[in-house]
Amino acid sequence: LEAWCRERCVSLVREITFENAEELTEEGLPFLILFYDPRNTSAIKDYNDIVKSQLMSESDKFNFVTADGFVFEHPLMHMGKTRVDLPLIAIDSFKHMYVFPKYEDTKKPGKLLKFLGDLHSGKLHREFHYGPDPVQEDQDDSEESDDDVNKSESVPPNVEAAKPEEDKPQHIPRTDEGVSEEEDEDEKIPTDPPESTFVKLGPSKNRYTILRDEF
Repeated sequence: LEAWCRERCVSLVREITFENAEELTEEGLPFLILFYDPRNTSAIKDYNDIVKSQLMSESDKFNFVTADGFVFEHPLMHMGKTRVDLPLIAIDSFKHMYVFPKYEDTKKPGKLLKFLGDLHSGKLHREFHYGPDPVQEDQDDSEESDDDVNKSESVPPNVEAAKPEEDKPQHIPRTDEGVSEEEDEDEKIPTDPPESTFVKLGPSKNRYTILRDEF
């Protein structure tokens, strides 16, 4: 009954303001936020269309909200963004914030849905710390090995393999000159993603409420 009432009485996409931020935050669902330029609101319509056509399955796991990028400029700065970068989409998990890499990719079916799934799987947090996950190349390697076996079988046993050219330069792993080992290690030190800013707009923990025990 609650889900039925929510579906018919609560908008799927809501505008977040300083006035209703506490109410939305108290619902406890991570935000998928569209930060838009108030001088060009066409992004709001596009965002609504994307949510309705691609993200309905996530409506019980996320709150889909829009935010005036001029009003909420501080969260943008927190993510290293400015008004020039609007519009942009980000997840606020109430612990960290993750920016959707390319806003243009929102129009590609499945891209934004995968972004939400990567939050649940922990991939967003992992890749922020350690970079993109390695690509599986086992299949390609097995195909290459099969080709090598076929080539070796086709060579007659009394024919010697061609010797490598002596004057051909050998591959030498490149090392960055002027970069010490200590500096290189510093680059590998993981950093945390930007902390949530909207969680600070939630209700005070000291406020009286029937939602938690007071004793």
